[in-house]
Formats: sequence, structure tokens, C-alpha cells
Amino acid sequence: MPVQVLINLAIAFLWMNLQDEFSILTFTSGFLVGIAIIYSLRRFFPTPFYMKTVIAVVKLFILFIKELISSSVLVIKQVLQPKLSITPGVFSLETELKGDWEITLLSLLLTLTPGSVVLEVSPEGNVLYIHAMDIPESRDVVIKAKEMFEKAIMEVTR
Repeated sequence: MPVQVLINLAIAFLWMNLQDEFSILTFTSGFLVGIAIIYSLRRFFPTPFYMKTVIAVVKLFILFIKELISSSVLVIKQVLQPKLSITPGVFSLETELKGDWEITLLSLLLTLTPGSVVLEVSPEGNVLYIHAMDIPESRDVVIKAKEMFEKAIMEVTR
């Protein structure tokens, strides 16, 4: 993948030199031409087309923003109630992800969503221990978010 990015940047700079105009618009058009060239030659590279990974990263980022907003609304609703009736607690959550990078990313994404904190990861790396602000409600939201994050992380890393 890094080779494809470097080739694409080289094509963009070459395009700027051939156009004899050094501007962002010329660079962008050269970059798009480079994407088209690399896409047409993708079978000659040992790794998959790099824009597939870039699109998966953008999807993961958008998914995180969506989950961040929805869980923030949930926390705001719980905090603004006249009587605070929450039942905090810790629960375990199994994950399908393998590898330190994937598990760390999932833990960070779940921690950054309000109302939950990943306390510990089992030594095997397949179980996360999570503290939730309100067990019945927050637990369901965390489980749903975990499933969506796992799919998106697998798209990025595999």
C-alpha cells in the first residue's frame, strides 16, 4: 500500500510539471489521474488497491462520530433527569478481533464514546471489561457499537 501512495504522489507531481502550473488544482487533478492509473494497474501490485483502505478508514471515522453523538445524547438525557436513577456496573464483552492493534483501537473507540470505559483487556485479548454508566441502557448501546466497530475495524485491517 505505501508503494501505491508514493507512486500516486509521483504521478501527481509529474502531472504538475507537465502542465507547467504549480497549484493545488493541478496537483489534485494529477492525483485523481494517478488514482485512475493505479486502479487500472492494480493487478500488478501484491497488495490490494489502497483507496479501498482509505474509504474503510473514512467509514470507520463517520461511524465513530455517529456513535459519539448518539451516546452523548443518551448520557445527556440521563444526567438531565430530575432524579438520577442510574445503575453503574462492570460487564465483560467478548471480541472477535485478533492482534494488539485491532483490540487497542476497539478499546479506544469504546472508551471515547460517553458512558463507557474499558477497564481491562484479558491476557488472551478476546475479552474486554467495561464500566458502563447505566448497565441496562448503556450496556446495550456498547454491545451494538462494538459490533459495528468490529466490522469497520476488520474492513480497515484485513
